[in-house]
Amino acid sequence: MTKTARRALLLLAPCLVLVLLGCPKKKPVEEPPVEEPQATPAPTPVPTPPPKEVQEPFREEKPAAPEELTADQIRARGLLQTVYFDLDKHDLSDVSRATLRTNAEWLKSHPNWKVVVEGHCDERGTTEYNLELASRRSRAVRDYLISLGIPESRFRTVSFGEERPAAPGHDEAAWAKNRRAEFAVE
Repeated sequence: MTKTARRALLLLAPCLVLVLLGCPKKKPVEEPPVEEPQATPAPTPVPTPPPKEVQEPFREEKPAAPEELTADQIRARGLLQTVYFDLDKHDLSDVSRATLRTNAEWLKSHPNWKVVVEGHCDERGTTEYNLELASRRSRAVRDYLISLGIPESRFRTVSFGEERPAAPGHDEAAWAKNRRAEFAVE
C-alpha cells in the first residue's frame, strides 16, 4: 500500500469505528402510570358558630346644651320657627300663636339665649310704611312671648321692612313668605 492509502486508512478507521459504534442509545424514560383519581367523599364541613353580637350599652342621645349650640345651628335646625302674617296685618293668627307657644317652650328650656325678633314685609307699600309695619309685627311677637312667661330682658326687636326678602318674586306666593317675623339668637 502506498503511503497515501495508508494515511487515508488511518484517518478513516477511527471514523469508521465511531460510525459503527456510535453514541450509545439512551433508554427511553418511562413515565409512571397516571392513576385515576378515586372519588373521595368531600369532608363534612365543621359548622362555624355564628358571630357573637356585641351589644353596646344603650346611650341616649341628649340634645346639645344651649352653650354648645351656635346661633347658626339653631337657625339651621329650625329650633325657633318663623311666624307669618296676613297682608297689612300685625296681629297674630291662631297658627302664629301655636308656633310661638312652641318657640316659648324652647326658650324656657334654654334660658341663656337672648333673641332678636326681626320684622319683615313684602315689597308692596312705601319704605316708611313697611318699616313701621315690620316693627309692629316684631313687637307683637315679642309681647306674646312675654305673655307666655319669657322675660322681656331676653328680647330685642328690629324692623327690616322689605329689605331682606325670604323669597324672591313678585307674586302672592313670594309675598306670603316675606310677611314674617324671624328669630335670631345672640
